[in-house]
Amino acid sequence: MGRVINPDSNGKQRNQLLRTIAEVLRRLGQKPEFDDDAKDMVACLVFALRDIDVGIEESAQAWEKRDYWMKADELRNRWSWAGRMADQLQAIVFGDKWADLPPLMIKLFPYVSDINVTKMTRKEDTWMGSYGRLIREKPPTA
Repeated sequence: MGRVINPDSNGKQRNQLLRTIAEVLRRLGQKPEFDDDAKDMVACLVFALRDIDVGIEESAQAWEKRDYWMKADELRNRWSWAGRMADQLQAIVFGDKWADLPPLMIKLFPYVSDINVTKMTRKEDTWMGSYGRLIREKPPTA
């Protein structure tokens, strides 16, 4: 029996999510005004960054199973920004502090700057409804 190869590896999913982030950031930067569509886009960024963070942890655990502890730690350190950015963006959404968004977008750009977006490949349904889905996760305030 041959090896089983997963065509949807964490690395491939991570690259697709980074492409989504790059396109959403570009579209957000082109918006003349901040509307409900922009809120959906920001929530989509939160979900994409969370998915990257989860994928990194899964990959690191796979390295640890093979006793590659240093490689796992290096992977976590190199990608730790994804979880932090997701938390910061989520705080903006939950706190309704949209004025804090532009500086955070500027911090996020360097992580996707090597992705060349010549053609938009992500459709609007990629982010549609993301804001509502994220808001439903918001814990009730006491």
